[in-house]
Amino acid sequence: MANELNIPKSGALDLVSLGALVHRLDPGIVPFRKATRCDIHVSGGEYNVAANLADCFRLNTAIVSAKVDYPIGDLIAERVRAMGVRAFYKHFEHNGVNGPNMATVYSDRGHGVRAPVVFYSRCNEAAAQLKPGDFNWNAIFEGGVRWFHSGGIFASLSASTGELIVEGMKAAKAAGAVTSFDLNFREKLWNIWGGQHKAVEIIGRIVEHVDVLVGNEEDLQKGLGIPGPEVADQSKLDPTAFLAMIERVVERHPQIKVVATTLREVHSTNRHSWSAVAWVSGKPHAAPTCDLDIRDRVGGGDGFASGFFYGLLTGETPAEAVKLGWAHGALLTTFPGDTTMATLEQVRAFATGGSARIQR
Repeated sequence: MANELNIPKSGALDLVSLGALVHRLDPGIVPFRKATRCDIHVSGGEYNVAANLADCFRLNTAIVSAKVDYPIGDLIAERVRAMGVRAFYKHFEHNGVNGPNMATVYSDRGHGVRAPVVFYSRCNEAAAQLKPGDFNWNAIFEGGVRWFHSGGIFASLSASTGELIVEGMKAAKAAGAVTSFDLNFREKLWNIWGGQHKAVEIIGRIVEHVDVLVGNEEDLQKGLGIPGPEVADQSKLDPTAFLAMIERVVERHPQIKVVATTLREVHSTNRHSWSAVAWVSGKPHAAPTCDLDIRDRVGGGDGFASGFFYGLLTGETPAEAVKLGWAHGALLTTFPGDTTMATLEQVRAFATGGSARIQR
């Protein structure tokens, strides 16, 4: 059928992500104004999907990004290799004073009634300088590529990054790949250079080339400019508002075959109710709901996306793919950092009703 995904059966790379690599400084539950030490997590909304699929799900993945040749860039590249992700970099030289830089994300974990706080240092970021023509897509896709992924965080960095995503999407389509885009609408990033009006303009051009869209109803409203119900009036676990918007999304972008999102009700920083839903080729599929004891919530959505993509890439039913994404996203919130520490066996066990009893 015309509205069904046509994923290549094989390829040298199962998934290629295009996006910015960052390092996140994490002082744990201590707010930054009182912090004396931090953990360093390598991250990036687009990279996390490739890393999760390589490390947990044992697929062949790659990241297309910028690397500054200085110690922070080397630290990030080492972690990319450790996760089993192949890298295609445009290299930048650091001038020893003000860049170009690898972006820094500052994010404490909050605790209880105190919410996590996230802010950025993205001044003179190398990834924001990436532009069409920087990468040889024919060489990257040589041997075949099954899936190409990017997202709204990378699109928000500059006028040229959105154009690069469009170029990559077109090249991936020409190579036969399925394309996906995580809206990941970040108001702070878009407001620096254009706001929501610019976001809708750029994301709209990108989504013309997308098969699989990830984002909740608020992402759909703000990123695509599609009117919808008041998000605050709905239960966060009720998929009705999300599903009600799908018809409008597909009316504007009829080539879209899949739209998926996580559903999260935040009771406190460390206690969430968690579910997920996907619209696949005209039919909705919902995951179960569970309560999560959160260690680190950052990356949970990317954890869902990677598990969901894995299910689709490996021929699982849409309902099972949603459950795999839901299970992996849930497990990811139990680990520190933005990328997975779960195993495929743990994901499958949780997706089929596994418990937290000790494994001996």
